Amino acid sequence: MREYLLTLCITAAVTYLLTGPVRKFAIVAGAMPEIRARDVHREPTPRLGGIAMFFGLCAGLLVADHLTNLNEVFANSNEPRALLSGAALIWLIGVLDDKFEIDALIKLGGQMIAAGVMVVQGLTILWLPIPGVGLVALTQWQGTLLTVALVVITINAVNFVDGLDGLAAGVVCIASAAFFLYAYRIWYSYGIEAAAPATLFAAILMGMCLGFLPHNMHPARIFMGDSGSMLIGLVLAAGAISITGQIDPDVMNLFSGSERNTVHQTVPVFIPLLLPLTIIAIPAADLVLAIVRRTWRGQSPFAADRGHLHHRLLEVGHSHSRAVLIMYFWSALISFGALAYSVNSGAMWSVLAIAALSAVGLVLLLLPRFTPRAPRWAEHLLPPRYRRRRAAAAAAGDGSPVTHETAVTDGPDEAREHRAAAVAGVSGVNGATAIGARSRLLDRREAESSR
Repeated sequence: MREYLLTLCITAAVTYLLTGPVRKFAIVAGAMPEIRARDVHREPTPRLGGIAMFFGLCAGLLVADHLTNLNEVFANSNEPRALLSGAALIWLIGVLDDKFEIDALIKLGGQMIAAGVMVVQGLTILWLPIPGVGLVALTQWQGTLLTVALVVITINAVNFVDGLDGLAAGVVCIASAAFFLYAYRIWYSYGIEAAAPATLFAAILMGMCLGFLPHNMHPARIFMGDSGSMLIGLVLAAGAISITGQIDPDVMNLFSGSERNTVHQTVPVFIPLLLPLTIIAIPAADLVLAIVRRTWRGQSPFAADRGHLHHRLLEVGHSHSRAVLIMYFWSALISFGALAYSVNSGAMWSVLAIAALSAVGLVLLLLPRFTPRAPRWAEHLLPPRYRRRRAAAAAAGDGSPVTHETAVTDGPDEAREHRAAAVAGVSGVNGATAIGARSRLLDRREAESSR
């Protein structure tokens, strides 16, 4: 564990220290595109943050190669080299896209080539545990197609969710933390060395995200761009492929009996392994909804719009920071819920805890729709947005503007008007949306542009 933590810290430190110089380089290189209709930031912000993240990945792999125990990962497996090769290719494509905005189909082809490079070097799915059937060995073509599909889906899921400051890095960091705990448990508790590469990939991925987050939290000083979002998506997919298709579940000896019964009874244990899309369920759901929405309208699945989940959270009335935290909450609930279920699927407390936290999450999602009224004796203990207002009628009578101190929140409509008025004066006050008053939002049909 000490060596994994050291690798994580070195990766985070290198990423953090390089992000500042990379930001200056991006400004000089002109990697600051104009604000597009679907963007939520108001000032041009440099991209190319993926450069720092890639060098953090290289530093983490280099340090791990020189550590006593982790060196065995490089000696016994070619997967770290396969990951580095695929990551370098997808990173170059991302850098070109951040600077020149290459065509979406070209990016898709590059993603498939990067996945193919990893497959050629041995990072591929060899078999799958199927409930009720047993361990199913895949042919070379089946394993290749499944691996490429998983890599492409994960990359685009992470890329689609990268729409708010700190969102993609935080969600992937949470997912990789849950994945690290599971992979480390298999490697350490069961003594399965085949799980060591996936554990290393998860530790490095956490370091990349943690090192970049301080520069990317709202208001962001730099964006990771496609060079970063596609990179972390590929690393997450590589870890899932490594531990899913390389480990024989019968080696764990959790149950006695035939191989079919073993696999059938250990399905809960393999939930985090078989479903990297469950670990990043929020980005995956956003990806599926975006494809369905655009196809239904007769558009290309790669056409940009403002219909993503984070855009809808802003439209509901959440602030930028609150929308990001809500996405963090749901990602942590799904990923760590799956992890808890895999450890002990028969524990009723885990199911009840997940259900209770889901209810809390639903309340948080709908919070801006409600304006609770506090007793007058407790008003001084609450933020101004929850206090009663008495002077709206007088303000409307004498023609004076309705300010933050004179607004009345007597109902949902008045509450929304009050929030819009507050944002018109000061952006982001009292939980207002980060992109201005609701009435100033662009019409979604007009905003569906790739620029």
